[in-house]
Amino acid sequence: MTGRPPFAPTDEQRRLVRAMAGYGVPHEDIARVVRCSAPTLRRYFRDELDVAAIEANARVAQTLFQQVSTPGNIAATIFWLKVRAGWREKRPDEAAPPPAATAPPEPFVIVRRIVDARSGDDQAPLMVLPRLRPQKVERSE
Repeated sequence: MTGRPPFAPTDEQRRLVRAMAGYGVPHEDIARVVRCSAPTLRRYFRDELDVAAIEANARVAQTLFQQVSTPGNIAATIFWLKVRAGWREKRPDEAAPPPAATAPPEPFVIVRRIVDARSGDDQAPLMVLPRLRPQKVERSE
């Protein structure tokens, strides 16, 4: 019988597939590096492909959680609240009418939680965060 010998994955190939899949490399590209077809990759490396993405997401989530838990990291905190807690910034058409022309703009951004239809929460809590104002730069000539 002639033809190609059956594919036999090595431990090194398994480590490589797991790493590349964790980084989000497409299956076709991983298969090219491992020197097999994409269907063969999925057949022989199914566990590595499935678990790698989960592990990578867990590592990134752990890093983000550490950033959110660090006092003063407002950007990470806002990101977490928007993505995980369902909060969002109000659109201009949802905001209250603008203040009188003589009043300066408010230095705050209002962020609120999206109402979760499953829980029936109709009282969306508001969170007010300070808006960073650009610093004036004085130029000397």
